[in-house]
Amino acid sequence: MISGMITTVIIEDEGHSRNMLLEMLQENCMQINVVGEADSVKSGLAAIAEHKPQLVFLDIELKSETSFQILEQVPKINFELIFTTAFDHNALNAIKICAIDYLLKPIDLNELRIVVAKAEKRINREYLNKNLEVLLNNIKTSSQYKHRIALPAPEGLLFVNVSDIIYCESDGPYTKFIFKQADKIVTSKHLKEYEDLLSGYDFFRIHKSSLVNLQEIQKYIRGDGGQLIMSNGVTLNVSKQRKEDFLNIYSGS
Repeated sequence: MISGMITTVIIEDEGHSRNMLLEMLQENCMQINVVGEADSVKSGLAAIAEHKPQLVFLDIELKSETSFQILEQVPKINFELIFTTAFDHNALNAIKICAIDYLLKPIDLNELRIVVAKAEKRINREYLNKNLEVLLNNIKTSSQYKHRIALPAPEGLLFVNVSDIIYCESDGPYTKFIFKQADKIVTSKHLKEYEDLLSGYDFFRIHKSSLVNLQEIQKYIRGDGGQLIMSNGVTLNVSKQRKEDFLNIYSGS
């Protein structure tokens, strides 16, 4: 193996997808050295134990099993991880909310280069383990309201309970998070991205600039669009365009 190359294992149950990814890596990511392949949870665990890779490409669905079973059984996760999947479903949303890299099939070459470059730069293993620790906790926790979300911070990532968020505000290309018992946080992502991530967690976009936690609304005041009094006493406007959809949440219609 050439010094500086990243030892890599590909765990993918479909042979053609595994071969395609292997060819893309060999032809376009010269820093990658694929040392092992696997097509199931059992063979994936064996490949990781044998090769001790620095990077693993892991398909979310492995026949009748899932890749999360591998993560739960690995004695120590001391490798970088990139998920692959053909489906944009609940498991993928769980990965997104923990800020873990993934690739949608068919894999785009430019996206592949980007995630490989990011994996190459990450050297703080404890930082990655925290992402995966939160991911596994979210998957095991039956109540989504107890899940945690990863928010970009100057020093890395901040993991917060979804239930601690009162509302989010848009500030141009940034999003400001307001919490129950913490200082506000400003992230360098658009509000739309968090609207998508939190769509299954009782959050609702009441205005182009406001995404609220429905559990933290204390009062609704009628008006053209209306206003909400949040649990921290802040008043937020509901847009005319979103008023009907908002009221329908409570009317059941």
